[in-house]
Amino acid sequence: MKVYSRIESIAGNVITVKAEGIRYGDLAQISTSFGSSLAEVIKIDGDMVSLQVFAGSRGVSTGDELRFLGKPMQVSCTDALQGRIFNGSGEPRDGGPALKDNMIPIGGPSFNPTKRIIPRNMVRTGIPMIDLFNTLVESQKLPIFSISGEPYNELLARIALQAEVDLIVLGGMGLKHDDYLYFRDTLEEGGALSRSILFIHTAADPVVEGLMVPDMSLAVAEQFALNGKKVLVLLTDMTNFADAMKEIAITQEQVPSNRGYPGDLYSQLASRYEKAVDIEGSGSITILAVTTMPGDDVTHPVPDNTGYITEGQFYLRGGRIEPFGSLSRLKQQVNDRTREDHRDLMNGMIKIYASYKDALEKQSMGFQKTAWDEKLLKYGEKFEREMMDLTVNIPIEQALDRGWSILADCFEKEETGLRTNLIEKFWPKGAGAVHGQD
Repeated sequence: MKVYSRIESIAGNVITVKAEGIRYGDLAQISTSFGSSLAEVIKIDGDMVSLQVFAGSRGVSTGDELRFLGKPMQVSCTDALQGRIFNGSGEPRDGGPALKDNMIPIGGPSFNPTKRIIPRNMVRTGIPMIDLFNTLVESQKLPIFSISGEPYNELLARIALQAEVDLIVLGGMGLKHDDYLYFRDTLEEGGALSRSILFIHTAADPVVEGLMVPDMSLAVAEQFALNGKKVLVLLTDMTNFADAMKEIAITQEQVPSNRGYPGDLYSQLASRYEKAVDIEGSGSITILAVTTMPGDDVTHPVPDNTGYITEGQFYLRGGRIEPFGSLSRLKQQVNDRTREDHRDLMNGMIKIYASYKDALEKQSMGFQKTAWDEKLLKYGEKFEREMMDLTVNIPIEQALDRGWSILADCFEKEETGLRTNLIEKFWPKGAGAVHGQD
């Protein structure tokens, strides 16, 4: 392979060389006085080839040698990955040996649409606000919209521990070191690290490495899904991923779009989310991705574009999954097969919770409370404590029973608005509303 000994320009983490016969996405190795580093071709303009340096361009000079490797970025995919932690370049972060067996390219096309099947299986998480009210379905792609400071990483870790899947693939972009340690320690202590694969890019790592984390995570997930595994991919934070794209686009002097993001932001996000799939006769890939909203602005380009791609969203507010803004568009595919009271109880409890919010507003404004308002206030407090608290970990059947118990503690049967046949079958035996008390 020909060696190039002249770098034409260096701008940020992007270098430019004059070369021919090079393909988009090919890797190159740069040899500097400080060691060697990998770079990836991101633009070809005639014989001018632009590459982004994974480790950053610090220490790279125009006289350094560059050798094209003639292959795209690849990652090893074997059972030996389970329980391991890697960085954004696919190198071990846990002190274990590097893996070179069964190397597969990353960033390939999404799965053949003709081989996909309609989602039909529930992913149990043990979290009532998901399982009962916005059921997660195999092959679904859902973002978790949040603002900085909310416990979104704690929520992902809890889902990783509790989800009934075969494999967890966690991709972290721009994580604080404490968050990385939290994920590692939580999964290890909970016994879930052995069924997990972690690709972690921290805020201290070169920005460019964060761009590869989703592609590596999803490439590995796809191989395991093809081998019959139910894979749950957890990504955090896709806004950091988009910001890294923005930084590279500015370096390349691309014409900026909304708020400086590249014009292909939508297609870049979609190409990752569309990897979610349920494969006929094989496994599946389900994607949950944290997307932080700067300034709690849902019209920010990243959450705004994400909403057009995904099949619903979870809103994390005040340390809880907000029931009114959250939506799983595929829940109707599965919640008629969990238990016959699922849909009615789900709708009835949320309707009453909305009435509780009205009663809470009346109370805050000093209006006189009615007996019905007192019931609503009691219900809302119990609902938030026993259902919305993210530390609650119960199976869907127990969550349904708890829902009936909460209703029976706060209301008479006829006040719930639920169907008589369901009340006769599921209303707790001997339950009576004791109003004004807990």
